[in-house]
Amino acid sequence: MNNHRITGAGLALKPTPIAANTFDTTWQADLALPAPDQLEFVEIAAEQWLGLGGIWGQRLQEATERWPSVCLSGSLSLGGPGRLDMQVVKQLGAFMHKHQMTMLSEALGWSDDDTPLFTCLPIPATQDALQWTADRITQVQDALGLPVGIRNVSHHAVPPMSAMNEAEFIHELVNKTGCNVHLDITALAENSHRFGFDALAFLKALPMKRVNYVRLGGSDAASTDAPLNQVAWRLLPAVLSHVHPAVPVCVDDLAQLKRWSDCALKTPTKALVC
Repeated sequence: MNNHRITGAGLALKPTPIAANTFDTTWQADLALPAPDQLEFVEIAAEQWLGLGGIWGQRLQEATERWPSVCLSGSLSLGGPGRLDMQVVKQLGAFMHKHQMTMLSEALGWSDDDTPLFTCLPIPATQDALQWTADRITQVQDALGLPVGIRNVSHHAVPPMSAMNEAEFIHELVNKTGCNVHLDITALAENSHRFGFDALAFLKALPMKRVNYVRLGGSDAASTDAPLNQVAWRLLPAVLSHVHPAVPVCVDDLAQLKRWSDCALKTPTKALVC
């Protein structure tokens, strides 16, 4: 039974079946297969699973009864200019309650302007946007009765009129709302490469003591993403050395799961003065 404790190594659970004769290193929702030895929790992307019934709904229920689970979301558009969709907040709350989830990881961006944009845009880091986003995070936390984990995302443009960088923006949001930080190392690697900033300096500017979840997305086997995924893995020891040892790490790939376990065993921990 799910004991609600999120720690150690986790995998994103996907509802997509593996096609015949197709090589796929991700772990699908086929619980007839043996679970990886290192697996301690599963990550559920709400947009992929909400409303699924039949065999997939049954497999999801079995998985969340067997392992603690994290709800990954990108649907609240925390920094978006449109109204906060409280119906979506209620749906997420009901989904999390059904599957005994106590951790929500929400994308820090805007993906809706009273209609879905089907992308996640960066938030202009102005003082007005800071207060706007903080107010919306507070609304979500009050509605769900738990702290939200705001997650940095990969994006393709530098927002205009920014008064601070993204790490400073995140730090201020934590100060204003008491939310947590969910660190996507792959997104950080992509953005640092795309926009030419120092990823290690970004980490030092974050409130690392509030990081309570780490992601390593993508797959080393994907040819187009492999170089940036290698950059993300090189950042991982720096991240692990500056967060609490119990902070969970989630990956998308079976090979990465073992690689993370090996890396974590070799990485010393130390306190970071923020």
